[in-house]
Amino acid sequence: MNILREIRDRFHTVLVGYSDAPETLTTLIRPAQDAKHGDFQANFAMSLAKQRGVNPLALAKEIADKVALADLCEPPEVAGAGFINLRLKTDWITTQVTAQAHDARCGVNPVPAPRKYIVDFSSPNVAKPMHVGHLRSSVIGDALYRVLKFLGHDVISDNHIGDWGTQFGMIIYGYKHFLDSAAYDANPVGELARLYRLVSQLEGYHEAAAELPGLREKLADVESRNRTAQQSPMPTDKKEQEARKKSLKQLASEQAGVSDKVSSAAKKIAAVEGDATLLALARQHPGIIEEARLETSRMHASDPTNIALWNQFMPECLAALGRMYDRLGVRFDLALGESHYQPMLASVVEDLKAAGLAVESDGAICVFIPGVDAPFIIRKRDGAYTYATSDLATIRDRVDRLKADVVLYVVDARQGDHFKLLFETARRWGYDKVDLRHVSFGTILGDDRRPFKTRSGDTVGLESLIDEAVTRARKIVDDNESQKPQGAELDEATRTEISESVGIGAIKYADLSQNRETDYVFSWDKMLALSGDTATYMQYAYARVCGIFRRGDIDRVALRQSSQSIRLEHPAERALALQLVRFHETLDGVVVDYRPNLLTNYLFETANCFSTFFENCPVLKADNDESRASRLLLADLTARTIGQGLSLLGIETIEKM
Repeated sequence: MNILREIRDRFHTVLVGYSDAPETLTTLIRPAQDAKHGDFQANFAMSLAKQRGVNPLALAKEIADKVALADLCEPPEVAGAGFINLRLKTDWITTQVTAQAHDARCGVNPVPAPRKYIVDFSSPNVAKPMHVGHLRSSVIGDALYRVLKFLGHDVISDNHIGDWGTQFGMIIYGYKHFLDSAAYDANPVGELARLYRLVSQLEGYHEAAAELPGLREKLADVESRNRTAQQSPMPTDKKEQEARKKSLKQLASEQAGVSDKVSSAAKKIAAVEGDATLLALARQHPGIIEEARLETSRMHASDPTNIALWNQFMPECLAALGRMYDRLGVRFDLALGESHYQPMLASVVEDLKAAGLAVESDGAICVFIPGVDAPFIIRKRDGAYTYATSDLATIRDRVDRLKADVVLYVVDARQGDHFKLLFETARRWGYDKVDLRHVSFGTILGDDRRPFKTRSGDTVGLESLIDEAVTRARKIVDDNESQKPQGAELDEATRTEISESVGIGAIKYADLSQNRETDYVFSWDKMLALSGDTATYMQYAYARVCGIFRRGDIDRVALRQSSQSIRLEHPAERALALQLVRFHETLDGVVVDYRPNLLTNYLFETANCFSTFFENCPVLKADNDESRASRLLLADLTARTIGQGLSLLGIETIEKM
């Protein structure tokens, strides 16, 4: 049962008589921050009283008297300037938590009206090993998929892999001109990734060499304008002063931006010209940019040689991705890459043209959105299609064939502008009933608060990141075993299994526990800590409860199948029970704005509540059999709730640590 929703619904019934928008008022009913104010608190009376020109305290009392809460709460307490404090009846919590303890789903009922969701996440380019940049999309998307499915929605996970387009043109060009056959035979994906990086670097060199003179001229111009502006006397009029300051700030920003571009171009040139081998290749391939694009165009035109190479590359690339997903415990219902939609792209362009949404501009076919200067290009001048075209074809397929009600795109925040244009184009195209959401996320940072890199400056590979986490977790497991008073309990195979679960769980939880929209600093020490808000602490809490049942030789299945009820005699028992009955409420909260960190917060609070309960309420050594059985049932529900919550985050539990 979702307690918060139940309370809000009951207030809503009354508030319709006080406001045209009662739902905005009910959002101000929230869990109390301090237990001395009760379990929930309604804070809408002040704003509503101001609108109506009445006393907030009197209004709060009037509304509290009208809301039907007698079966659920103690009499409401109105305090301060109009706060309505609500304390749930302990008998009601007892009934709820007892029913939950005997329920296989820990009290979470499937939604009465399921929706069809497509969750689009991970989406790597197949010819390159996955790196740390793919981690957030993969674990956030997988967690949302699991939570939505558990709540009863009809959910499809789709890995929209990059298996077509520009990157393959670059790889094919590299394969034809720079292939190391021995390296390819030993590690196909590794060699293809090297070829992609090489072609990309050579293209970047030629682009930078062509752009640098113009960039330097632009920098000189903006520096000159900036100096002139700074030397001009400041106006005496205040409005003119503000305008001048704003102008100076804009000039400074422009100068910094151009200076960064000059620096970036110079670095690209220096990297190649400082390496004799790279410089020789650059000189041998002056037209590499256009020639690589032609390889892409040939692939789009079904050139037999390029299609044969694509078919040669794909199995190895997909197998490498599959091994990584298996290790992460991530599964997809669909993996329809860009190649799947290639036959549909021409009709997308023609349909948009026929609808008057797409027009020719400088040889390209574009959609122009009112109020947005940048065009949404759906076919380039050379006839090649773009990510925009593929994404539009994907939306049409997901709505027309898969009947999606909601499509979630779990993608880096830096793609925000693309999705704004994509969603608006789709809406204008007629797909205005489907809910299209960009579930954006920030960047993983290193200790220097810059994007997480290796010491050499390379992007961190996802496989090496996982290996490091498992290695560090193994050390923790071994250290714990060596400190056990009765000697080590775990054999080699069990230690290996636990290390894998702890290491991968730590990486996932560290990511999921963040507000997804913010950047966060990656820290091995914090993520593998046995205390604090970490997966390791959660897994330890779960194992700790399991240990109670092992020591007491208790059959947990028989216990929850019995008619045993829970008794809440100590404040710590009540606090833990209330926390457990809010599990459903938490999961509903996760999908309001697609934030898995609400679930990690809940699990951390649950583990802390259990710790307080365990310290104050003996379980196996309870004063009497009734209390012992009640506390055992409460402990079992705690373990199952933590276990279910971690499972919804894609994190395994361990019965012994």
